[in-house]
Amino acid sequence: MTKWEYQVAPILNHAATQILNNFGQDGWELVTITDNGSGNLVGYFKRPAAS
Repeated sequence: MTKWEYQVAPILNHAATQILNNFGQDGWELVTITDNGSGNLVGYFKRPAAS
């Protein structure tokens, strides 16, 4: 069974593409993006945990 590690990070609107690409290059998969209620976006990422 795959074990996962998770990361939560702010996603700045003016740099969203670069932020998402940086996480992707580090092996993180975007699970979802939510609004934290004050207009700021938060990204939730996962990747397989190192054994």
